[in-house]
Amino acid sequence: MGQVTLTIAGRCHTIACRDGEELHLERLGALLERHAETAVRASGGLSSERTMLFLALILADQLDEAERNPPGGVSPVLLENLADRLEAVAAALEQ
Repeated sequence: MGQVTLTIAGRCHTIACRDGEELHLERLGALLERHAETAVRASGGLSSERTMLFLALILADQLDEAERNPPGGVSPVLLENLADRLEAVAAALEQ
């Protein structure tokens, strides 16, 4: 069993993982640390729990944006809207 210690927003967190997953977890920890300062400012530095909440919200916002506007692709929401419109046109033509 592997183990990794991540430092996020000045706090150390030791995480157990499967052997071979250490590097992946270190990359994820680095991603969190890149946004930690913003999360600390947004939380007012009141508590580490609140900081982690803001960190999660920052990453969730980025994930939501990436899902709605994929790089080099068409948004799934746009594709769904187009499909709905095409179905409506097809239904109108059938009448």
